[in-house]
Amino acid sequence: MRPNTGFYAREINEIVQNTEKMGERLHPSYEEIRQAIDDKKITEFDQEKLSEIHELFKEGTQFYQLNLEKIGLLKAPAKVMGNHRSFEKAYVQYVIGCQEMTDSLLPTVDEAVFNAAEKKQDDATDTIYKTIQKITNLLLK
Repeated sequence: MRPNTGFYAREINEIVQNTEKMGERLHPSYEEIRQAIDDKKITEFDQEKLSEIHELFKEGTQFYQLNLEKIGLLKAPAKVMGNHRSFEKAYVQYVIGCQEMTDSLLPTVDEAVFNAAEKKQDDATDTIYKTIQKITNLLLK
């Protein structure tokens, strides 16, 4: 049975939109930590607030993991199969980066791990969006 291109496109679009929404929800907390690191005040960061952010990041990472499972179950049309694999690999790296960032917060913020996780997420995000553009262009042809 051939994959349904319309269904595939809708599912990919939904995954990307939901990923963006979760990112928008997590971003203010990320900014608080990033600012404290940049201002060299991370040791003064409120421990209770740090625990709250850790829980929020943990929830976000679990959400991204569910999206990754959905990506793995999708049947990509033949013309986008290679790009779908690239998308999936980049999303795996994104989820790993999110988990590493979450883990970097407790018991205290490990700045080196936090920074490395941020870079991993940024690199994965770039690849995700480039690949999504390719997939979209191929599906519209």
